[in-house]
Amino acid sequence: MSEFLSPPKNIDRWLGIGLSMLMGLVALLLILIVAFLASEAWPVIQGDSWARFFNSDGWYPLENKFGLLPMLWATLAVSVGAVVLAFPLGLGSAIFIEYYAPRVIGKPFSSVVTLLAGVPSVVFGLWGLTELVPLINNVHPPGASLLTAILVLTLMILPTISLTSRSALSSLPAHLLQNSAALALSKKSMIVGVLVPTASKGIVGGVLLALVRALGETMAVLMVAGNVVQTPSGLFDPVRVLTANIALEMAYATGEHRAALFASGLLLMVLVICVVWMTSRLSSGEVNGYD
Repeated sequence: MSEFLSPPKNIDRWLGIGLSMLMGLVALLLILIVAFLASEAWPVIQGDSWARFFNSDGWYPLENKFGLLPMLWATLAVSVGAVVLAFPLGLGSAIFIEYYAPRVIGKPFSSVVTLLAGVPSVVFGLWGLTELVPLINNVHPPGASLLTAILVLTLMILPTISLTSRSALSSLPAHLLQNSAALALSKKSMIVGVLVPTASKGIVGGVLLALVRALGETMAVLMVAGNVVQTPSGLFDPVRVLTANIALEMAYATGEHRAALFASGLLLMVLVICVVWMTSRLSSGEVNGYD
């Protein structure tokens, strides 16, 4: 009877081979995507032609001017601004759920955060377009602006930061809490001085993952940012991000115009790869920074 209950021989070896093949397929898919973007963008990036993306004074396809700098700055401003706002809110909600909230409050609150992570981006964009844009327009027109895009994107990435931060905090070893209690530390001192610094790698990794989502968001930002190609000089300026530019113009773009859109997609891919590389570097050891 025992021979039927025992696991098959060499199952670990075959499982490792299977997982390695899957990882290889994922890596190959990523390489193929980058190669496809590069091949489609090649007509406008070969030789020194790539320099005009950063030297041109604007995005004027009819004049063969494909300046990406205004949209690159807008993309970075929207994404980084959203992360700056979402980080304290996300970390604060994780600390509240994990250490302060009674179970009768913490569990529903945690469910709400999880549900918020699953809301489609177009719903956030629709809410921002119908509620936030008129509200900000009353303060400083036009309502569709960099500020509106930051606020909408903040709500979208907040659950990612909250969930990853809570996961990092909940996976801390129990002896940290016991040692802190033995030193008669207050709860605030224990959280700020011991727990959060120990879980910092996992928390920062979650923030970088949220940044990746912010860089790649299209629909919600397209609906509320104003879609004006210009370098933002203030929070109330309408802007256009790289993803929105691709979505708006790819349907009718031809020739160098189409190749320039693929070049902007390649630039986005490079940004995302850099952020993912930073995340992997942080996670190369123990996620939470303890042995």
